[in-house]
Amino acid sequence: MVHPLLPTGKPDYRRVVPCRCARKVLDRNRQASLQKYSNLGLLSRLTFENLLPRGRSGFAINQEQFSRAYDAARAYAASPKGWFVISGPSGSGKTHLAAAIANECLRLGHPAFYMTTPDLLDHLRSAYGPGSEVPFDEFFNQVRNAPLLVLDDLGAQTSTPWAKEKLDQLLTHRFNSELPMVIVTIVPIDQLDERIRTRLTDSRLCQVFAIEEKQAVADYLGGLDLELIRNMTFKNFDYKRVNLPPEQRENLEKAYQIALNFAQSPEGWLVLMGETGCGKTHLAAAAANYNRQAGKPVLFIVVPEFLDHLRSTFSPESKVSYDQLFESVKMTPLLILDDYGEHSTSPWAQEKLYQVINYRYNARLVTVITTRLALQEMEGPIASRLADPKISTPFVITAPDYRGDVRSSLKRPPRGGRRGS
Repeated sequence: MVHPLLPTGKPDYRRVVPCRCARKVLDRNRQASLQKYSNLGLLSRLTFENLLPRGRSGFAINQEQFSRAYDAARAYAASPKGWFVISGPSGSGKTHLAAAIANECLRLGHPAFYMTTPDLLDHLRSAYGPGSEVPFDEFFNQVRNAPLLVLDDLGAQTSTPWAKEKLDQLLTHRFNSELPMVIVTIVPIDQLDERIRTRLTDSRLCQVFAIEEKQAVADYLGGLDLELIRNMTFKNFDYKRVNLPPEQRENLEKAYQIALNFAQSPEGWLVLMGETGCGKTHLAAAAANYNRQAGKPVLFIVVPEFLDHLRSTFSPESKVSYDQLFESVKMTPLLILDDYGEHSTSPWAQEKLYQVINYRYNARLVTVITTRLALQEMEGPIASRLADPKISTPFVITAPDYRGDVRSSLKRPPRGGRRGS
């Protein structure tokens, strides 16, 4: 400690201030304290300096969108005000951006607290226990009133009433108090609970940056760009086939109405079952085209072809990586899975499809599935998800092949042996 100098150059013996060495020690101690408080752990290495301004090389994201988010994140870190919301596919750099904001705040001497949503809820649950080091109220208040809270992986939490209540309490408190917050969502914002969504999209408080994938994956898969699929609409779907018995016409009209209602307000799952040529693919494609024309992202894939494409990503010549293709199908906001059940029954194929279906089931992502299989003919874990009335609307189309009797006279191939593994 030293006495500062007066304007005359003489020591001011009335005051004592830290010397240069003491200031360094105090700065180090403060920085260590901020680092410990931040809960960043290994994420302390994620800074703006080691993040490419246009995103990770080799990952097919919209680089213009990422660049705008990067510039806005640097500005936000310099003066955190309001909420900074980032959404995008897995691996797109969302967490790196969020951690970089927190680390920049620490470097500037400002406190920031990082936690993933599932970990936050786990900590809150454990705080109820008698052996908890920090009481529930103390920990919850610490998170609610953190000078800057970075909440990662929103949407990955379980959707129990208790979890919804705690998240709502946290977000409502910080929203009403206008406390700075960085939020990373793992699902599109329009897929989140309505109360959360309305807060995250309030333009008065929030900056929202959605990082989308390039069209490379959709181009790789084809799907809606195929002319036949693109021309399947609700307008040219004939549900008044005069050659059908009345009960089959009624059934087809009901299928049409269910698919149209679904397309107009996509929510949950729609499972269309029926024989080849009954119209299920047409209705699924019509729902996809309806949403595509409304500017919403849609991925239409034929299941056997998707598995073939997935296998081909292991080739060094592939333009799309395995992770990029698999994650895009798994996480797209609206997915059409056409011809489920026409794939090989190899363990690898079954595992990949189960992973896609199980993820989308848990994340409640909008999905349309067409199949010739009845629910009881499917594997138990998949059948139980497709039949769950809380999320899924299964419908059996009883109409025959509308393209004539030739195809219906052909012997149906045995299930499980349609394609090679």
